[in-house]
Amino acid sequence: SPGATTEHFTLNFTITNLMFTTDLQTPNSRKFRSAEKIMKRYTDSLLQKSSIGPHFTGCKVTGFRSGSHRDDTKVDAVCSYKDSASLARFDREKLYQELSTMTNNVTKLGHYSLDRSSLYVDG
Repeated sequence: SPGATTEHFTLNFTITNLMFTTDLQTPNSRKFRSAEKIMKRYTDSLLQKSSIGPHFTGCKVTGFRSGSHRDDTKVDAVCSYKDSASLARFDREKLYQELSTMTNNVTKLGHYSLDRSSLYVDG
């Protein structure tokens, strides 16, 4: 749409049933690419159903990090949306609440379990 600019926000969360291994830190590894594809599918699906859905253009997983427990993997992503006059304004609190609800109070993302205190939206 005319006048729309692409804006970005970060999305972080911790999966508690995906054991972190060093190959998850290597962007060209098979495990990284596989996990990246799955996380992209889950995050894109959630965000398309959110209030920014019509403006949402996608997420890119920027990395996986070791969590505080052996089976924890932290997921970092940068997501994009088209900012235009038809979008009231990016409301990260509202988006956080929507994502929290859609992930069963930050406990489930597909077949993955989430650390309930790990969801973070910054934008």
